[in-house]
Order: sequence, then C-alpha cells, then structure tokens
Amino acid sequence: MRRARRARLELRLLRAVRVGTMQLKTHRREDGQAGRKLAEQLPLLTAGPAARLPVLDRRERGTDFIRLNVKSVLNSPESTGMSFWSLNPYVGCEFGCSYCYARDTHKWVTERADKADRADVPTALSAPSDLFEHRIYVKDDIARVIQQTLDPSKVGDTPIVIGTATDPYQPAERQFFLTRRVLEAFRGFKGLTISITTKSALVARDVGLLVELAKRHDVSVNISIISADPVLVRQVEPKTPLPHARLRALRTLVQAGIEAGILIAPILPGLTDTWTSLAHLMEAAREAGARFASGHALRLGSVTRARFIPLLQDTFPMLAPRYERHFNGRNNTSREYKKALSRRLRLLKEAYGFGG
Repeated sequence: MRRARRARLELRLLRAVRVGTMQLKTHRREDGQAGRKLAEQLPLLTAGPAARLPVLDRRERGTDFIRLNVKSVLNSPESTGMSFWSLNPYVGCEFGCSYCYARDTHKWVTERADKADRADVPTALSAPSDLFEHRIYVKDDIARVIQQTLDPSKVGDTPIVIGTATDPYQPAERQFFLTRRVLEAFRGFKGLTISITTKSALVARDVGLLVELAKRHDVSVNISIISADPVLVRQVEPKTPLPHARLRALRTLVQAGIEAGILIAPILPGLTDTWTSLAHLMEAAREAGARFASGHALRLGSVTRARFIPLLQDTFPMLAPRYERHFNGRNNTSREYKKALSRRLRLLKEAYGFGG
C-alpha cells in the first residue's frame, strides 16, 4: 500500500510526456488491401439460393438487421495473425463509435453480402461509414454452428475472444440473444479459455450464466471504456452506455466472482491519453473492483477515417490537422507514440495496483 501511494505521488511530479506529433493522405491501395484481408478473416457466406439475406427486423431510425448465413463462426489465429481465436455474433454495431476500426471490415462484408444476395437490401444510406451502424448482420444460427464445428482439441489453451470486431452486447442483443446463445453452447464443452470484450452494461444480464461457465472454463470479461468523462464519451461515441453504467456492470461481475477488468481502447491521442485522463479511469476501475487494466492506441483505416476525421474537424478542430499528419500513409500510431504510451500505462498500472 505504501508503495502504491509513493508511486502516485511520483506520478504527480512527473512532467507531461509529448507522445508524438499528430499526422492523412489516403493510400487507397494500401487501405483497400488491409480491408480485404480483414474481410477474408470472416467466415465465407453460403453460396446459392440459401445465401439470400432476409431482413429480420428494421428500426424506425433506419437500421436493418439482416440474417447472415455462415458455415463457421470461429476465426483462427492463423487467419487473423492474432494470438487468439475470434468470434463475433454480429457484423456492424448500433453503438456506431466514430473511431471503430471494424468499419473497414464491415464495408467488405457488405460488398460480399450484396454480391452473394444479388438483391440489394433496402436502405436509405449508401456511405460505408454510415452502413456500419445501420446495416447489422445477424449470425442467427451461430449456436448450432458452434456446437457442430468447435473442436476443443484444436483450440487447446488458446483463448476464444468474443467481440473482437463488433460489440457482442450491442442493443440488438436484447432482441436476438445471439451472445447468450453462444455462451449456452459453450456449456456443452469443457476446459476452454473464453474472453468477452464489450462496452455494454448488458453483459451483467448474463452474470449467472458466466458464473456457471466459469466452473467449466477459464472465463474473463473486458469492459471496454475510453474515459471516465461522460461528456467526452458522448462526443465520440454518442450511443454507448455512459462510464458509470459500465463500471457498475464491472462491479456486478467481480462481486459474482468473474475475472473482469477494463480495456482502455482505443486510447485517443490528445483526448484520452493524458496522465489525468488515464489515472481517473484506472482509479474508478479500481474502486469498482477491476482485477486488471490494459489499453492500446487508436487505429484508423480508410473507412474509419471518413467518419472520425470530420468529427474531429467539427468538435476538436485543433486536433484534426495533427491527426491527418500523424496518420499520413498509415493506419496505426507511430512507434515513438506507442513506446511513450506503453510507459505511461505501465507506470499508472503500477500506481493503481494492477501489476503487469
């Protein structure tokens, strides 16, 4: 305890670190190839007449929910280049966070779906950045596919992460229950490592099921949250639950015995990467009982830029040109920025008792 207090005192004395200068000249070829690669990581659509994509529901505000027929739902580490298996019950997300990297993936899935369907799904929107939150693909048969295709011996100890591209507990989950059905399907297996990432307080709905699964598997939940400041959160992600609601869900999970913590992602340069912003969030998470904290910097693909840069120009005009310069010809922040940010996160985690 003394060590933690001393570390916090030292942080107050540290000077602010300049984490790189913010730089966007669109390289269509590079971003297009990246988008295609992400799309190829998703299961292929069923070909032929069965590939018709019926509209399951339509919101008055213009959101279509479309059945997506898939042959498999787990993406292997080999196909994604990541260190885990990924699983996403939905493609597209009603939360519509302005900075979400999955907008690029959604663009390619939409193009493939329209091509396979041969009949455009009615929508008043055409821009890929708008379709992300207004055309949601629903993997309606996901639980059965998991039961029939999951091979625990093939997965081994490698984690299965639910919600790597779009939020598994977005508002659509209240109607379709896909994520809950996925978790129920996992009751038929044993010894898996299952991790969930979500911005939604709705995850607390399934706390009883998660406790049950934790007896058979290694289960953890990442509550994704970019800031403890509700005003800032509303500016960049206007449809997500506010920070206090997510932290309340975090407390519920931890009190039930679930391994849960926060994922600060993405960390937005010049907005949420300051010592003060990160410290306030970690302190709030610690008070809610978080078992761990982690974070990573913003990533901007071409479709995401088309949505996020205009938002910066309207809301944070001083930052917009810095972002354009920093992300000139690349999707990720610079090596220097990542290094400085990594050090800042490490010091703060030590100060608030989150360890490595």
